[in-house]
Amino acid sequence: MSFDALVPSSPLVFITGASSGIGQALAERFYSAGWRLALVARRSAGVQQWAQDKGFAADRVLVLGADVRDVQATMAAGRDCIARFGLPDVVIANAGISVGMDTADAADIEVMRSTLETNLLGMAATFQPFVGPMCQRRSGRLVGVASVAGIRGLPGHGAYCASKAGVISYCESLRGDCRPHGVKVVTITPGYIDTPLTQHNRYAMPFLMPAEAFADRAFRAIADGDSYRVIPWQMGVVAKLMRMLPNGLYDRLLAGRPRKRRQGEQASG
Repeated sequence: MSFDALVPSSPLVFITGASSGIGQALAERFYSAGWRLALVARRSAGVQQWAQDKGFAADRVLVLGADVRDVQATMAAGRDCIARFGLPDVVIANAGISVGMDTADAADIEVMRSTLETNLLGMAATFQPFVGPMCQRRSGRLVGVASVAGIRGLPGHGAYCASKAGVISYCESLRGDCRPHGVKVVTITPGYIDTPLTQHNRYAMPFLMPAEAFADRAFRAIADGDSYRVIPWQMGVVAKLMRMLPNGLYDRLLAGRPRKRRQGEQASG
């Protein structure tokens, strides 16, 4: 099914984390399909400049400044979008951070706090202004960007894995809330995507995918109204196999695996 069958004209997508990586790739993909964009980022001036450099029509792009860790500012950005551009057809909660942590280090508890606030609480705050109006309209798609790291815990990556596991469960719960009202909740679960978030990882990243290829597949999954989609599909197979492994075998396989860089650690090379 195409989006054309769902939205007769001037469809609108609302995207958080639009300053780089997956967020910008999704924005480009939707814009190329004729959509209007409402883009949210902390660095709003940079997003505005990026949109101008891309040659996007000013009347098709609304840039809003908000840090998703600021719940009130995030919800206000959603209300501002509705007031200025109308109720979106698709809302993509994409903003996220990924930092390694060591629970033995007291300072890293704050890393966990900021990760959960950004990746999980920020998603709920992103959706909040739109859930009621979409349910009243009886149409729309709420898209949560999770990660295969949310399927099983990785050593040194506790904050990120916990946050993305929370995203998967939260979206599943929200899907049950919204389904009777005609609103679809889509969980997109990326594997390794080539973005600034992954470029300094110091471990192997199987099936690494360009952000543009990911955005194209995500666009189609959202159009189809999939409840859950792992991209690329190969990582979905890997994730299922990992989930089936007994704990002892899983632990041995990950023994000695390089850890995610912690806050302040510098990439080499």
